[in-house]
Amino acid sequence: MSNLENPPEPVEDGFPFELEQDSLANAMGLRMPNRSIWTIQGEVGSGKSLVSQRMIFGLLENGSKLLVITTELTTRGWIEQMNSVGYGITKYISSGQLMVFSRYGVIADTKSDVGLFDVLESDAVSKADIVVLDSASSLMPEGLNAAERVILMQRLRRICADSRSLLLTIDPAELDEKLLQTIRSSSEVLLDMRFGMVGGEIKRNIIVTRFLRAAGPVQASVGWRVEPYMGFIVDITAVS
Repeated sequence: MSNLENPPEPVEDGFPFELEQDSLANAMGLRMPNRSIWTIQGEVGSGKSLVSQRMIFGLLENGSKLLVITTELTTRGWIEQMNSVGYGITKYISSGQLMVFSRYGVIADTKSDVGLFDVLESDAVSKADIVVLDSASSLMPEGLNAAERVILMQRLRRICADSRSLLLTIDPAELDEKLLQTIRSSSEVLLDMRFGMVGGEIKRNIIVTRFLRAAGPVQASVGWRVEPYMGFIVDITAVS
């Protein structure tokens, strides 16, 4: 459990995200790198939001301060989703360690014209160790030329410059190919979500395409599943 009164100081080798109930951190570098962009890419239904929620809870449990911006759920819906897989976060919201913003507000007051830098210009960004955008691809501008893509990445890098990291979830169907490749090539951590039917069951894997500055061993592929009220479970039979 995290110590909210005396949270750990940021460390050069990254942010710990281990939990007692699973071995994800042991399979995936022990710490997420500081001053970095972490990208989780996957199609609809691949589980990228669930993996990001596991990482969010692990980071909170280890003392990091987070700002989560969801474009897919209301604030209430996101909190309920976390609770449904056993990740109770009310105490972190109450203490100020976690802030949750939604494009849809608390219930369903949509703001469809909100863009990427509208949300990243919030004062709350400066108070967070990690800023999570789920899904970042739905906020990205369209039709960028090569120079504009460079400017976009420079603006994201400025957010990471002061001991802060960005966690982006990306649906490749929402981005043009060149912008997608720019984000992928610029990410220190790149996780590709894979899933398919095997023997009548859905098998899910995290493919660790890139993981720079890892503090521990990194598996190339991590099998996983989520059980109601139990959270994220590493499938040890599918870890390579």
